[in-house]
Amino acid sequence: MTEKSSKDQDFVLPVRVYIEDTDAGGIVYYVNYLKFMERARTEYLRSLGYQHYGLSEENYQFVVHSCQVRYHSPARIDDALGVSAGLRHLGKATLLFAQQVRRGDQLLCEAEIKIACVSADGIRPKALPAPLYQRFKAEYRGERAND
Repeated sequence: MTEKSSKDQDFVLPVRVYIEDTDAGGIVYYVNYLKFMERARTEYLRSLGYQHYGLSEENYQFVVHSCQVRYHSPARIDDALGVSAGLRHLGKATLLFAQQVRRGDQLLCEAEIKIACVSADGIRPKALPAPLYQRFKAEYRGERAND
């Protein structure tokens, strides 16, 4: 279901466009690109051996701090897409992802999404757990451990 792109080493999640993702004209509704990107980041985290619910049990949560999105071309019902997630900056409590949605080689949508790590109980900034920080650091350096 998931893979690493050999071109740029970003994580890529295959996504199929269903009718529920589209408007009345069969074109993907703009906010659904962000949902596809959220799924790609979640699966990327899972590929590193972590899951959101496990982190929340340890009082960690990820929240979107900000995003900048550019739409280039529409996706349509039944399209097969690739949704990438590439770590571009790693802070002690923040992650910056560059993400793209592509249909084959065609860029449809791209975004920069800043994620903050917060305490699950108080929604206050909190440093990433040390083991996860080290995994992200290795990824950022291109040292993927489980390929």
